[in-house]
Amino acid sequence: MKAVLVDQESNLSWGEADRPQINADEILVKVHATAINRADLMQRRGMYPAPAGASEIMGLECAGEVVEIGESVSSWNVGDKICALLAGGGYAEYVAIPAINAMPIPSGLSMNEAAALPEVFATAWLNLFIEAALVPDEKVILHAGASGVGTAGIQLCKAFGNPCFVTVGNDEKLAACIQLGATAGSNRHEGSFLEKATAFADGTGINVILDPVGGAYLNENLQLLSVGGRLVLIGLMGGSKVEMELAMLMMKRTRIIGSTLRARSPLEKAVVLDQLVDRVWPKIASGEIKPIVDTVLPIASVEDAHALVASDKTIGKVILSVDV
Repeated sequence: MKAVLVDQESNLSWGEADRPQINADEILVKVHATAINRADLMQRRGMYPAPAGASEIMGLECAGEVVEIGESVSSWNVGDKICALLAGGGYAEYVAIPAINAMPIPSGLSMNEAAALPEVFATAWLNLFIEAALVPDEKVILHAGASGVGTAGIQLCKAFGNPCFVTVGNDEKLAACIQLGATAGSNRHEGSFLEKATAFADGTGINVILDPVGGAYLNENLQLLSVGGRLVLIGLMGGSKVEMELAMLMMKRTRIIGSTLRARSPLEKAVVLDQLVDRVWPKIASGEIKPIVDTVLPIASVEDAHALVASDKTIGKVILSVDV
């Protein structure tokens, strides 16, 4: 088969690789589309290695067709159309997947659209509704609101009754987030988000903050949280070290939750995916929630796709079509 290969200088190419063999509890999927995640940009530079036992090929999600099933698999059949959350291997013509980490494609979606769903909706659902235990009417801040996770989070907040505030990199992104359902937001290039977010909080504080930025936003996040507020940290784009006022944590009974998705076991991921299929997929099928796709490129143009994501100019997902 063909897959995206990384050379010693971190250059990418579409070349020959071994076709994966499946275990008894796995399915083999012919990949029609995959998607870029920031973790992929880190992995190609040796900064985010694949978990033990996972494919060294990049790609954390895909959409495609089941072409082989393991001997203990009864949940899927050859020919089924699926999308899936992966620990790796999506940038290829074929990928082996634990059967419990595949999901049916919501009605009406193309392969390219379906490939935009698994990683970002699983990340947003896991961290907002499972880790932070978000309940209706609680207020949310989503940093990097125009990202894949951000656009998924906005729609989930709107669908499940949670007003949300976003931080973004420009006014075009802010307008797009408002159109998706965000209540308000702030352009980070126009100064601190603290004043605008305080106005959004309207004296009650913020209940949940989903943050891929880390150190640079920590103290402002802590000021904004309500009593019993939860900060879920999912990235460190703004640094990993910062001084903080511990007394504020105690007085507000604040919870800071560190969270990653990729390294979780297939069974842990399956819990999240089952909830998505039950709670979110019907809303996608009805059109209430939609995949946000910025650009679709052929997988042979993977270098251009990575550069596009690194540019911070995208809104939603960049998709790689593997139908070559």
